[in-house]
Amino acid sequence: MMPAYSVRKLSFNGKMLCNITVTFALALELVFGLVNVNQVHAQAAAPNPAQDITDTWQGTLHAGQDLRTVLKISKADSGGYKADFYSIDQGGQPFPVTKITLDGNTVKYSITQFDLKYEGKLSADGKTIEGTSTQGGNSLPLNFARATAATEWAIPKPPPPIPPMAADANPSFEVETIKPSVLGRQGKGFGFRGGSFVTFNTDINDLIAFAYGLHPKQIVGAPDWFGTDLFDIEGKPDTEGRPNLKQMGIMVQKLLAGRFKLTFHHDKRELSVYVISVASGGPKMTKSTAAANDPQGFGFRGLGDLNVRNMTMADFASWMQNGVMDRPVVDQTGLTDRYDFQLKWTPDGSQFAAFRGVGATIPPPSDDPKAPPALYTAIQEQIGLKMGPAKAPDDVIVIDHVEKPSAN
Repeated sequence: MMPAYSVRKLSFNGKMLCNITVTFALALELVFGLVNVNQVHAQAAAPNPAQDITDTWQGTLHAGQDLRTVLKISKADSGGYKADFYSIDQGGQPFPVTKITLDGNTVKYSITQFDLKYEGKLSADGKTIEGTSTQGGNSLPLNFARATAATEWAIPKPPPPIPPMAADANPSFEVETIKPSVLGRQGKGFGFRGGSFVTFNTDINDLIAFAYGLHPKQIVGAPDWFGTDLFDIEGKPDTEGRPNLKQMGIMVQKLLAGRFKLTFHHDKRELSVYVISVASGGPKMTKSTAAANDPQGFGFRGLGDLNVRNMTMADFASWMQNGVMDRPVVDQTGLTDRYDFQLKWTPDGSQFAAFRGVGATIPPPSDDPKAPPALYTAIQEQIGLKMGPAKAPDDVIVIDHVEKPSAN
């Protein structure tokens, strides 16, 4: 599992996931809320240690490859349980469990950012949990056993974080490689990994969108190969530290000028756009607890299943126009905070054009009543915004010269 845009990528159950850290409110179930006969009996009865799931649990998920899973459960300060989840064959980073409960012998937990749910039965002796893990509608058996000092799996230490690049840095690529993308590889992405900026399955429209925040319809006079020739790029910055999105864009601007010989001039034209504004009930998103210079996330577990982390609405509008929409997207929300949220919708044929040459297909309309709503409904219901078509003057670039790069 892997992400995009300056965040590490991970996969779980074969899904594309963003490695992001989100602070979730832990929703706890208070079992004994009222004083009644059952409560009196519960207080009088001696506790059954087999019914306490505080411990380290581990099990193997067989999802095409064997994925060792560790669940570290502890007592929550306000009662009930809390837990951290580890997939140690995929890096071993801890992810907070959004909610975990024990009701009788039924153990349930969920991790919102992975769209993951688990339900299992605790054995009478309290040593095992047999259950099912469900993610994105796919279910697989997952059985846990209490770990002991002799059986506990070692969790790999994550690499030390790379400190942010200086805010006033104007980086270039010290070393860069550009190669034709691997034929048949699916998906596409941008990221910063192991000290290098990397892309895969990216065309020139993608690179200009990333570098200048422009939709392909804001590029005038581009040759046809802008949208068909795919490249994998790796570049090592000449400046120490982890670049932010703006600094990565600066490096790609210099790459386009140096390796693709791109020159252009600006113009202004009236274009068909989508406008994002605040719905009547106000925004429903969670303000991010991440620092402003922490990595941002804009990643899909599948078409129409989006996870956003640490982004302003201007950032969100930019990434929606670059990866999803068929025309530019203009932010008119007036919101300046950074947000974390999920958005699920059923795509239509006008969306995700940038992904269709790399294995993505838009499924036909479904009569399933459980299917997510259309994008415009989902945006209003789930995050409290509105999106609609409009005409507006917008920036365009007119291509003066460009060349295909030599591979290296």
